[in-house]
Amino acid sequence: MKNIDGKISIIVPAYNEAGRIVPNIEETIRTFDKFGCDWELILMDDGSSDDTFTLADKLSLKHPQRLIIKRNPTHAGKGRALKKAFRYVSGKYVVFLDADMDLHPAQVQTLFDIMRLDNADIVIGSKLHPNSVVNYPLQRRIVSFGYYLLVKLLFNLPCHDTQTGLKLFKVEVLQKVFPRILVKQFAFDLEVLVNANYLGYKIAEAPIVLNAQRAFGRIGVVSVFTTFWDTLTVFYRMYILKYYDRIDYYRRKKLAKESRRLRR
Repeated sequence: MKNIDGKISIIVPAYNEAGRIVPNIEETIRTFDKFGCDWELILMDDGSSDDTFTLADKLSLKHPQRLIIKRNPTHAGKGRALKKAFRYVSGKYVVFLDADMDLHPAQVQTLFDIMRLDNADIVIGSKLHPNSVVNYPLQRRIVSFGYYLLVKLLFNLPCHDTQTGLKLFKVEVLQKVFPRILVKQFAFDLEVLVNANYLGYKIAEAPIVLNAQRAFGRIGVVSVFTTFWDTLTVFYRMYILKYYDRIDYYRRKKLAKESRRLRR
C-alpha cells in the first residue's frame, strides 16, 4: 500500500455467510499481503444461524497474528456489529468491508489515494460516483437513488451514497463519533456520517466497482421501512431534539468533574 504510515484495521461484519466466508477472507488476506502494509482483520459474526463463526474461527488458527474473530450471541444488526468490533481495533486507519465480496478489497488503495490527495478524514465508496461501475439489481438501484434524495433533502451531506459497504476512516474519527451512535441496523452508516460531518471532519467519495454476488440481495420491505424510520429518527435527534449536542455537554461535564476529583 502506497503512502500509508500506520496500521490498517479492517472490520468485516458477517451474517449467515458460511457458504463464502472462508474464500472471501482468504482473498482479503492475499490482497492486503500484496499491499505490503501492517494490517489486521476483525470479523464480527452478528449472531449467524449457520457456521459462519465456526469456519472463520478455524481459519484464524492459520493467521493468529492477523485475524480476530468475534461474535454477537444474537442477531443485533450490522451497525451494532461494527461498533462492537471497533473495541478490538489497534490500527491508525479503519476500513469497513462487507463480507459478501460485492466490493473487492483491492479498491481500498483508491480510498487511501483520495484520503491523501483531498486531505480527508473519511473516504466512502459511492455507487453514485460518475466513475463507478456497478452491477447490481434494478431493485437496489431504485432504492439507492431514492435514499440519496431523502438524505440530500434532510441532511445535505457532502456525499451522494452513505450506504455502500466500503469506507475508510482515520481512527480518531470513530473514537469521537461512535459514542454518539444509537442506530444498530441499516441507517447506522448515515448516523456515523451525519455526526462526523457535524463535528467538522472532511468526507470524500471514491468510485467503486461493484459486482453483486446475490441475485436479489437482502433488501426487503421491512428493511426499507426500518431504514426510512431510522433516518427520520437521526434527523429528529440532530435537528429537533439536539440529542448529539447534549451528549457532548454531559460528556464535557463528566470529564470536568473527574478532572476536579483527581486534582484534590
